[in-house]
Amino acid sequence: MKELDQMPDILTAQHISSYLNISRRRVYELFQIIPELGGIPNFEIGASKRVDKNDFVSWINRQKEQKRLKYTGKEVR
Repeated sequence: MKELDQMPDILTAQHISSYLNISRRRVYELFQIIPELGGIPNFEIGASKRVDKNDFVSWINRQKEQKRLKYTGKEVR
């Protein structure tokens, strides 16, 4: 697994899979969910899905914040 700062600015499902230690299939499932409902924001280049690294970092931070709010009883959707 690479550190985020060593990863390219545009990420593939494989990059995300390695970083999160989840299957690529699960990454593609997260791509299918709209970001407002917890999916990973992504875009297409031809038939390939890609993720801007800044969007991925923001997504990670939102997941952490939602988890924190859930445990404090202040969950926001």
